[in-house]
Amino acid sequence: MIKSIFLYFVTFSSLFLLSFFLHQYYLDVNEFVLPFSLQKVYLFHAGFSLLICVNFRLLANVDKVFPQLGFIYLGCLFFKIILFCVVFYESLFNDTILTKIAKISLILPMFIFLLTEAVFIAKILNKKD
Repeated sequence: MIKSIFLYFVTFSSLFLLSFFLHQYYLDVNEFVLPFSLQKVYLFHAGFSLLICVNFRLLANVDKVFPQLGFIYLGCLFFKIILFCVVFYESLFNDTILTKIAKISLILPMFIFLLTEAVFIAKILNKKD
């Protein structure tokens, strides 16, 4: 279990570093300025995805909870979206209209970490079967 938690940490940390710096480099080269902190968006998604994967790995050992993990995951995804909207409320719902590149910069980290998180959760759910 420690090995898999360490794997999650290394994967999400590496993914954060690689994707954030590539994304930031692209924005800097093309001189795009975002009305929000790109680093905070990436940190939010990386941290929350890591937290979900670690908790699900721990919960997978509880026999009474395991059959409900799929539904719990759906609830966690909903909570993640709500929490993201609360944390980044000013960036999302202010009077200024976000440019196309700003919208993509908000959505891209979510998809990157959501796909990685979904792969890990699928592996956790399939281990018991």
